[in-house]
Amino acid sequence: MVQASFRLVYNVLVYAQGGMRVNSNVEGAMLKAFWNGVVLAESDQCVIVEGNQYFPPNTIKLQYFKPTSTHTTCPWKGEASYYDIEVAGQVNKDAAWYYPSPKEAARHIAGHVAFWKGVKVE
Repeated sequence: MVQASFRLVYNVLVYAQGGMRVNSNVEGAMLKAFWNGVVLAESDQCVIVEGNQYFPPNTIKLQYFKPTSTHTTCPWKGEASYYDIEVAGQVNKDAAWYYPSPKEAARHIAGHVAFWKGVKVE
């Protein structure tokens, strides 16, 4: 059985499980992911895991996301899949990732999308 604890810290919910800290976004704070002058995702329901903002799947603008064959594995989250970001003819290779079927410890981010490689989240 997995033990978990919850507490509210400065309006941020901290969820601790297996030594990992997962912070949900500050309530009401709208975050946006930008690249090449375009908003790729926008949400006030992001989840922070290991310093990365994970956007709920229904908040990304799918027209900019192209699935790739890239996969990586995290020991506690499972296998990640990647998207290329394409805006105005420019491609940012594997700039977004998500866990389609994460392990139990990361089930709360199933399908959520995180960014890197120059994608700015504010």
